[in-house]
Amino acid sequence: MTAVIPPPLSGRELSNPPTDGISNLRFSNHSDHLLVSSWDKTVRLYDASANALRGEFMHGGAVLDCCFHDDSSGFSASADCIVRRLVFNCEKVDILGRHDAHVRCVEYSYAAGQVITGSWDKTLKCWDPRGASGQERTLIGTYPQPERVYSLSLVGNRLVVATAGRHINVYDLRNMSQPEQRRESSLKYQTRCVRCYPNGTGYALSSVEGRVAMEVFDSSEASQAKKYAFKCHRKSESGRDIVYPVNAIAFHPVYGTFATGGCDGFVNVWDGNNKKRLYQYSKYPSSIAALSFSRDGSLLAVASSYTYEEGDKLHEPDAIFVRSVNEIEVKPKPKPYPIPPA
Repeated sequence: MTAVIPPPLSGRELSNPPTDGISNLRFSNHSDHLLVSSWDKTVRLYDASANALRGEFMHGGAVLDCCFHDDSSGFSASADCIVRRLVFNCEKVDILGRHDAHVRCVEYSYAAGQVITGSWDKTLKCWDPRGASGQERTLIGTYPQPERVYSLSLVGNRLVVATAGRHINVYDLRNMSQPEQRRESSLKYQTRCVRCYPNGTGYALSSVEGRVAMEVFDSSEASQAKKYAFKCHRKSESGRDIVYPVNAIAFHPVYGTFATGGCDGFVNVWDGNNKKRLYQYSKYPSSIAALSFSRDGSLLAVASSYTYEEGDKLHEPDAIFVRSVNEIEVKPKPKPYPIPPA
């Protein structure tokens, strides 16, 4: 009789989770600290290894994004239109500046030393965080976008901006006067998430309609021939295809493989180069709202949090799981060489 292997656990659940929807979570580049933004108007700082809440920052509205500056501070994007700097050791909050509508995304560029924010006011703003508190001293520039900003991603000096209306703008941070490239998403439906490849050659883009597109920056015909899209986070039920939004993409920092999270409650790991799914984790209690690998790729943080894709309804409590990553789940499998004929 074969032994029944229990399904892999979801990972360790962090105590003191947010009390409303989780909008994003991010591991630090320097430690296993995890920054989490939520619709409950907070940003929380956790030590993921110790399962300890290290700080909590209240805001004037729902917090739609957050990112680290270093291990002592971070930044947040809020629905109250304010961009804030969060100083962890004294739980101090500084106002970096404002937008004219909800601030949807925030990124810190180590290459440029700037904070970049994207808003539903259809602008991108760059800030110098070294400036004293006050917009006139910290704002570097405002850059109009074709529509509301939904997602941002950085790699080196490249910035990718995904907006409503399926627009994609690619910028060089050293010359923000105009986009280096203006594109349209190759997916037919609304963009949910964009994430640059760690090697800087392109980006992955997900949509509300259970698809991910793999894109390359090089606009030559030979390079563009390498781009492709694939279906994921779907299931067939009574002959009907049920399709789920793909909310999150996270690249593994060592192997360049990537995880996707969908409203189906699943996290899948993909090898983009070989166009293969490497792993599927057991189902989480709710939609996957956000994903982040730790700096060495040994941990994966998963936000299991209902994203209101089916309107207001009873749902599982919002939770953060931190799972240890096994190499077999994320390492690309070598291509088998054909056996030469005898």
